[in-house]
Amino acid sequence: MLVKDYMIKHPPMVGADMPILEAQYLMNNNNIRHLPVVKDGKRLVGLITREVMLLNPGKLSSLDVWDITHQLSRLKVKDVMIKSKDVITIAADTTIEQAAQIMVENGVACLPVIHEQIVVGLLTETDLLTQLTALMAVHMPGVRVTVRMPMITGELAKLVAAIAGQGLGIVTMGGAAVPKDPSRWDAVVKIRGSKDVVLAALSTIEGQEIIDLREV
Repeated sequence: MLVKDYMIKHPPMVGADMPILEAQYLMNNNNIRHLPVVKDGKRLVGLITREVMLLNPGKLSSLDVWDITHQLSRLKVKDVMIKSKDVITIAADTTIEQAAQIMVENGVACLPVIHEQIVVGLLTETDLLTQLTALMAVHMPGVRVTVRMPMITGELAKLVAAIAGQGLGIVTMGGAAVPKDPSRWDAVVKIRGSKDVVLAALSTIEGQEIIDLREV
């Protein structure tokens, strides 16, 4: 799973000299929150977001509606954009999980996807959430169970064997270390079968504990 498979290809882009009101219209009309700013063959020079275009109430308090309208009409994208040197970008062959980590660590909601300074795509937090729903097979019915186990070799094999031993099928599987106990691991599994059969199969695995079980 790489960025190139989930990014928005050929996203809307704007030039630095576009009036800010036109950029706002483009974003609102297309329900988008981020616009790469480009020049000379889609070379990235900046980024605008809905957040950077928010007006400062303190600066508006002394203005009337005509002054505000006049000020807005004079602004261009280059006046409010995040300059390219401050824009965090990513390559198309980066893994999805690396992209998510970059977003979390830097507190950003999108990453322009760049190849030789050319914008080839845009990855947003919505794209990552869409991928998460796909990974967890949200639209497929089943029994979702979280099983806590020691983080040692063979524990996951025990879980899979117990599921297979009852003739049950695994729809999807994921997991992560327990935040307050890195020596243990929570496996999240969606299984085809009845809740009672799944509970009976997994509750007998030595050293493992069912944390959550529900039909979804």
